[in-house]
Amino acid sequence: MSDDLGLFDRDVDERRAAKKDSNAAHKAKKRKKTVLWLVVALILAVGMGGAYYGYRELRGIGSFEDYPGSGEADAIVEVKDGDVVSVMATTLYENGVIASPRAFIEASKTDARVTSIQPGFYLMKTKMSGATAVAKMIDPKTRVPAVQIVGGVKLADIKVGDKIVKGVFAQLADASCTEKDGVKKCLTPEEIRQAAETTDPVALGVPDWALADVKRAEPQFRLEGLIMRGVYQVKPGSSAVELIRSVVVASAQKLQGIGIPSGTLNTGFRPYEVLVMASLIEKEAIVEDFTKVSQVIYNRLKQSMPLQFDSTINYKLNQPHIRTSDENRAAAGPYNTYLVEGLPPTPIGSPSVEAVQAAIKPAGGDILFFVKCDKNGTSCFSVTYDEHKVKDEKARREGVY
Repeated sequence: MSDDLGLFDRDVDERRAAKKDSNAAHKAKKRKKTVLWLVVALILAVGMGGAYYGYRELRGIGSFEDYPGSGEADAIVEVKDGDVVSVMATTLYENGVIASPRAFIEASKTDARVTSIQPGFYLMKTKMSGATAVAKMIDPKTRVPAVQIVGGVKLADIKVGDKIVKGVFAQLADASCTEKDGVKKCLTPEEIRQAAETTDPVALGVPDWALADVKRAEPQFRLEGLIMRGVYQVKPGSSAVELIRSVVVASAQKLQGIGIPSGTLNTGFRPYEVLVMASLIEKEAIVEDFTKVSQVIYNRLKQSMPLQFDSTINYKLNQPHIRTSDENRAAAGPYNTYLVEGLPPTPIGSPSVEAVQAAIKPAGGDILFFVKCDKNGTSCFSVTYDEHKVKDEKARREGVY
């Protein structure tokens, strides 16, 4: 049969091309398998090497880097809540204190006190041996003292007789101190005050629910009450803004945990107003009477009745007295709750957990008056003014105030 059209030649060419493609595909598949096995072998080799290295580390086989000396320059390191020995070792290594985490871990095996190291900041040295670092960390003097804010304390100092009661700014200034090359350097209370009064509240860590009120407040009072009672770890050597921010943010977290802002929804008051009330409760009563004083505040505000608290007047006068004079009570001003209805524009001190809880959930009842009627600070409460007047006169006769 003739093949003038070249059909048979074309079939042969196609079969040859198909066979060639099949061979090429087979070779490519073989190459892929080879590469795959090489990758698997490499992974196994790395894994076995890592496992062996980990085994050596766990078993203490092999050497590790360690500095020989007792340290050089100052270094401040932070131990966080829940940090175990290995985490502390890594922190020390990352801050240049030790040559390797292993140096600290191995040295710590000889002293069980390492497991009792408390959260906070520690003043260490760079390039310390593992053993020296362990000895330094367990020394109580190494830990930077925490700032302890008590209930009712103000931002500013108060003079009580010949004694000065340090306010929040002074306490933060004390905690800011670092010592380098034998020279002690601290922020001053004035530097901290200036930063508190002039820095954008957002940069100071003021929570959203308090921003509008803080911006409206007089600069010297704007942060009052936002640093509640508690213990605060602050990093020495920080700037004034960093120092303030650290405690304001920590306080906001504490407040959030006890119901501000979420727990204030059913109170009828804004979160900031509840904080103001908590500061008044803290100043006006002992813990046992907190919820009753809270109820007095709620009832008076509901009836548009002045609170008539001496504590708000004394706050503005920066004096610790329990009572006020006729002249004080006659002086106009937003903190004079004898003349002005409603709450003062800001808190008047640092509230405690108990005061905040009382402000969120008052005792209940119709009480409108109270007076300290016992020298231990206990108050007597009344529904009517006549009843209150009798209790007040009795307290005076007995020298309660």
